[in-house]
Amino acid sequence: MTKFKFFYIILSFIIIIGLNSCGLYKRSDVKDTPVNVNERVKKNIQEGRGIRFGRGATRGGDFDFASSNPLWRASIEIFDFVPLTNASYSGGIIITDWFSAEKKDADSKRELKITVKFLTNEIRADAVDVMIFEKICKNENCNTNKIQSKLEKEIKLAILKKATLMEKEGFEKYYQQGGKNKAKVLDNKK
Repeated sequence: MTKFKFFYIILSFIIIIGLNSCGLYKRSDVKDTPVNVNERVKKNIQEGRGIRFGRGATRGGDFDFASSNPLWRASIEIFDFVPLTNASYSGGIIITDWFSAEKKDADSKRELKITVKFLTNEIRADAVDVMIFEKICKNENCNTNKIQSKLEKEIKLAILKKATLMEKEGFEKYYQQGGKNKAKVLDNKK
C-alpha cells in the first residue's frame, strides 16, 4: 500500500513539473493583454494561438475560382497571343514568357516580358499593376531592363474595359436565365 502511495506521489510530482515546463501558465501583464474580448480574440488568432468556434468560424474553406473573377478572365483573354510562364490565380500574378517585338536592327534582338499583378478582385483603376521588361541582345550580350511605356497603361485599360464588359455580360445572363428573383418576376407577369 505504501508502495502505491509513493508511486502516486512521484507520478504526481513528475506530471506537475512536466505541465509547468510546458508553459500552460504564463504570467501576463495587463499592458500586454487587451481588455476588450474581441481585440483579445483577434490578437490570439493573429499570433496563431487558439481557435474560434461559433460566430466567425467558417466551415470548409473559402474558394475563389478564376472563372468568377472578371479581371482574371479578361487578362487571360488579352494575353492569349503569348505563352504564359506563370499564371497563378491564388498568387494574383500573370507573367508572360519572353516574346519578340519589332526588330530595330538586324544584328540585335529585342524581346518583351509582361507581368500583371492583381491588387484586388474589384474592377477599379488601382486593381491591376502592369510591368513591362525589355531584353535587348546584341552579339550574345543581353541587357534586361524594366521600361516605362504607354503600353503598360494601354494593357491596364484593356484589362479593365474587358473585365467591365464581362461583368456586365455575366449579370445580364444571370438575370435572363435564372436570376435572383426570377420566380417573383414570373408571378408578376401572370
